[in-house]
Amino acid sequence: MKDLNETNNPYCDDKVIDACSIFGMMNTTGERFSGECVIRAIANMHVRGNGLGGGFAIYGIYPEYAGCYAFHIMYLSREGKSEVEDFLKDRFRFMTAEEVPTRRTQKIVNPPLVWRYFLEVDQQKCNGQPQDDYVMDRVMEINTRIKDAFVFSSGKDMAVFKGVGYPEEIAEYFCLEEYEGYLWTAHGRFPTNTPGWWGGAHPFSILDWTVVHNGEISSYGINRRYLEGFGYHCTMQTDTEVIAYAVDLLVRKHGLPMEIVAKILAPPFWDDIERCPEDEQKLFRTLRQVYGSLLLNGPFTVIIANHGEMIGFTDRIRLRPLTAGVKDSVLYLSSEESAIRLICPDLDQAWIPMGGEPVVGSLERPIVSKGVTIAERNEAPC
Repeated sequence: MKDLNETNNPYCDDKVIDACSIFGMMNTTGERFSGECVIRAIANMHVRGNGLGGGFAIYGIYPEYAGCYAFHIMYLSREGKSEVEDFLKDRFRFMTAEEVPTRRTQKIVNPPLVWRYFLEVDQQKCNGQPQDDYVMDRVMEINTRIKDAFVFSSGKDMAVFKGVGYPEEIAEYFCLEEYEGYLWTAHGRFPTNTPGWWGGAHPFSILDWTVVHNGEISSYGINRRYLEGFGYHCTMQTDTEVIAYAVDLLVRKHGLPMEIVAKILAPPFWDDIERCPEDEQKLFRTLRQVYGSLLLNGPFTVIIANHGEMIGFTDRIRLRPLTAGVKDSVLYLSSEESAIRLICPDLDQAWIPMGGEPVVGSLERPIVSKGVTIAERNEAPC
């Protein structure tokens, strides 16, 4: 097995400045589809990356194991694999395990060993702890205590595939054209301040949550310290990791809707808050006082997904691009409109969301932008 230094940066690139590519596609009816069009779309933005990271998240991918937690784990040594498997067998009901299928390609250099495990939680081992909390704690335990092993996907009926390479190369390596899902997100990376290595590629994930990100989180330090107080540990050497954990904390643990989460991560400026109606002023001030340490500073665009939902938004002044498009029941989010038009040239609607305003696609309600549904947007007077 190769050590970490050999997998980090085979191209020997130093710090570079540019913008990553992100793409998301969701059929809000829940109908599953091949990722072939998603792969084409993200490949269309090839020049936004430099080959130091690509990845995909897929929802609805494992219907035959829909009730199991699907762990995707990368290993840098056989010893790490052996220790992790002993750990999993002791703490879960071990349903099945297999090496993630790959195909040999000259473009992928020094890949780690990647396995997937389908696990069930034994209630007797939880000691009254909710299952998702139990699983999250075990993920953190593996990533912080077991050498040469990284859990990079841990949700139910969803999976992350990622590595060092352009996204279309990662798709070819993991045979992603053979999978189907109702929601796909994709990322092409151009790392600036963090290393290009397999665990540091996007998407970042915890349980069902995944995040792809273009930009830089300059508030990473304070965000990380705040999250560590709730049991989260950042081990992937990349600022984006805090976004996945922040969303899990705010939505799953604190029960907040995504529209409120967007106002925590990318809140209005104080000057804008003062011009809001009184009830909104009170809400925004409360969010800033309670969750100020989760405010994301820096230029960014994110696509956040979990089961049944895909959300895209930018920083407050839109320093990184985001375009949204809709065709029938399908929502598209992308760094560039050209990538959407490539696979869907006859969109019903395309627009650039305002800074900090979430675009939300859901299985349970119509597509929403700026607090109104797309149908309401279309019916509004000019």
